[in-house]
This record gives sequence, structure tokens and C-alpha cells, in this order.
Amino acid sequence: MSAGDRPSAPPGAAVGSILTINTGSSSIKSALYPTRDIEHADLLLEIERVGTADASFGVTDRAGTALLQETAALPNHAAAVVRLLSWLKGKGYSKHLVAVGHRVVHGGERYSAPAEITPEMIATLKGLVPLAPDHLPQALEVIERLGRDFPGLPQVACFDTAFHRRMPRVAQMYPLPRQLAEAGVLRYGFHGLSYEYITDRLRTVDGGAVAGRVVIAHLGNGSSMAAVHGGISVDTTMGFTPTGGLMMGTRSGDLDPGVLLYLLQTRHMSPSALNHMLNKEAGLLGVSGRSPDMRDLLARQGQDEWATLAVEMYCYQARKHLGALATVLGGLDTLVFTAGIGEHAPAIRERICSGLEFLGIRLNRSKNREQAPVISPAGGTVTVRVMHTDEDVMIARHTRRLLAETGELSNGDSVPV
Repeated sequence: MSAGDRPSAPPGAAVGSILTINTGSSSIKSALYPTRDIEHADLLLEIERVGTADASFGVTDRAGTALLQETAALPNHAAAVVRLLSWLKGKGYSKHLVAVGHRVVHGGERYSAPAEITPEMIATLKGLVPLAPDHLPQALEVIERLGRDFPGLPQVACFDTAFHRRMPRVAQMYPLPRQLAEAGVLRYGFHGLSYEYITDRLRTVDGGAVAGRVVIAHLGNGSSMAAVHGGISVDTTMGFTPTGGLMMGTRSGDLDPGVLLYLLQTRHMSPSALNHMLNKEAGLLGVSGRSPDMRDLLARQGQDEWATLAVEMYCYQARKHLGALATVLGGLDTLVFTAGIGEHAPAIRERICSGLEFLGIRLNRSKNREQAPVISPAGGTVTVRVMHTDEDVMIARHTRRLLAETGELSNGDSVPV
């Protein structure tokens, strides 16, 4: 719907707000940003354990004060977003929504930048579901539900693959018959919104770093790394799906394709069972047999040999991929650790960097333990940083910019629905 088709804002209308939605496989993370202060959310809303009888829904305000904490049965993402919208409506926040911005995991070959969601886009994204079966269906469920409840409200898709669409062709191709690449079997890469945020933030804290050779390590329950030069993605560890690359909380990371053939042919696993194992039962959880949470495993170091091995494997694989990306860049100037493990686990950062002195990577152990912004010694050849990432802010920025470009938003005014 164009701006001219919408009712004009009444006199004295409150500043408009943008709702961001980050849909996970069993969660919805959301935030409400005023258009005139897009860097700071007024509200943070999070629903976890979607699909269970005891899903949790929490809301905090800008000051960090809890406004709501409840448990309820939310059988699917549509029910979860209905509960979220009901709370916003009940408190009067929905009256001043101007748009909703969504993190959409996969944009395929077609979408390389944020775009307003249309019926045509929804049809295209449904065709991409086999590429991200654990993420896209839930996001589409939420998008379609919002479209029914707020038919005049623009929705914007911000694609996690977009940051990597400028990777060199040699980095995007698989060594498979060429017709498969023509059909879209390519290395897409993910966590793009996080990498984009960190790259923008680097421009602020160290403008020269972005022009150089940077590896960003997004280490969380989902983990990946990206080689960035001049602010552009050169290569990344994830590929066709978010399952590839580094070992993760419950995902396997890279495997010999022969392992998959063996499981299909000899163990007679179905494709759906194989998918479940690779994405839900592998990684830290699979090796440890105990937990996908790095905090739990670190607490059991020295007591549990499988927890110890899982942590060792995670750090070993991260170190190996880091070395490969540094080689692609022809050296390294800046290494950034971000996301849950990257930001909050100094022991993991130290283990990953251990033995990489030949690349110029050295840590100041006291700064690392203190979670300092820069954890490398002064004057070193490689600057090692710890940075907070914020995908929601990137979604809000993109959504606001797109609305301004299309004339649907002017000077932060409200465009009520």
C-alpha cells in the first residue's frame, strides 16, 4: 500500500514506531524502535519455547525494567505472534506502528538487499523453504499472520544472506555439475545482519580497520565466521544452509558427504531424520551427550571427558577455519569476537587464539578476562576486539531507510494503521 493510500496521522499523533521481529526455530525476539531514535529500542519482547505448553513471554522497557513475565501454551509461531501483538495492542503501542521489519534467514539468489514484502516475495520465499526448513516456515507464518491482522502495515524483509551476495564467484560455487549452481545450489552464507552491524560499528571505533583484512567470529548457539575486506564479505564458513561450517550448539557444521550417504544407505535414516540429527542433535550437544550450552560444558571441564572433548573440538575447528579465512584474505589486521560465546567466554577466545601467533594473533590475558573492548597487546600486528552485535538495530535501520526512500515515512512521523 502506498503512503497516499493510508490515512494521514491525526494532529498530535505520537512518534511512529518500527517493530522488529527475529523469528527462530522455537523463539520470537522482537523490539519496538521509535523512528526518531532508531538506535535505541523502547521495548524488548521475547518469546521462548514456542511449540510447548510452557512457552515464556517477557517484556522489558528501555531502562531494563521488566513489564511482563508469563508462561503460556503457544503451540506455534502464529499463536506466539498473536500473543505478542495482543500485548502491544492492549498497551496502546500498536496504534503508532509504521512498519514491521523481519529477519529472514534466506533470500536465495533473488534478494540481495532489504525489500518490502509483497505477495510475490512470499511466494518466492515459500519456494526457498527446502533451503532453510528450520527457519523460513516460521518466519513466513509470522509474516502472513501480521498481514492478516494489519493489512495496511508495510512489512520489510531483511535477509541474513544479503551481506554475502557480493562474495567472489569462486567462493560462492561448489565443485558440482554446473547446472546445480544454475539451479541455486550455491554457498550463500548467513549471520549477515550481525556481520553488517559489526562492520558498521568498526567504522565508528576504528575507521581504518574496515579498509583492511578483518575476520568476524559470530560465535553463539549458531556459529560462523566471515572474512571481510573493505567492508565486503570475501568468504564465510556457512554455505548452502546454516548447518555448514563451524561446529555449533546443536548443528554439526561441515561433514564429509560420504557420512551422509552412509547414514542414508547403511543406517537407513530418512531425510527428515537426518535433518533433525544434523540440526538438533549434533554439535556440542551430540558430542557431550549433555548440553548445547557452552556455559554448562565449561562448568564440567575436568569432570566430564565428553564435555571436555566437545569444547576442545569447538575451539579446534574454530581455529582451523580462522586460519583458512586469514589465508583467503592474505593475512589479518583485525579479529572480532561477537555473539553469546564470542562476547562472554574469555576461555574460549583464548583457546581459539592459542597457537596462532604466526598470524600475528596475540592476546593480553588480563584484558581478555576483563572483557575489555580490545584484548590484544598494544602495538601488535593484529587487533583483537570483543564487540556486541545487534541484529535488531540493523533490521530497524533498514526498515526505516526503505520507508523513507519510498516516501512512506517523513521526518519520523507516525503513519497509523
